[in-house]
Amino acid sequence: MSAPEFPRHPAFDGTTIPPQPAAAEPSRPVSPLQRFLGGPPLAVFLRLLFVSLVVGALLVWLHIHPYDVFFWIQRFFNRLWMLGWDAVREVVEYVLAGAVIVVPVWLVMRIINARPAR
Repeated sequence: MSAPEFPRHPAFDGTTIPPQPAAAEPSRPVSPLQRFLGGPPLAVFLRLLFVSLVVGALLVWLHIHPYDVFFWIQRFFNRLWMLGWDAVREVVEYVLAGAVIVVPVWLVMRIINARPAR
């Protein structure tokens, strides 16, 4: 006599069918404006409005006003303009000073990671 066969539970059956992915919604063409803004213009405007409110409240709480920021930016560019070629020389010095450390480290890392192909 053979043992009776019992129906298998679908969760334990090795032949279960995987769930089908949901049908994709038909996508609307994205306008160049939406692509540039990163979403619908109204939604982007509302996000920017909210973030501006939060950042503005923080800046006013720190006693930093919009005209101060514009003054600092103007003063920065005026000082940069007045430095003239000294500013270029300083930037080159910074690049060279960083390159003294960065280039050898990069070279060593390239040599360490260069392994022969198997």
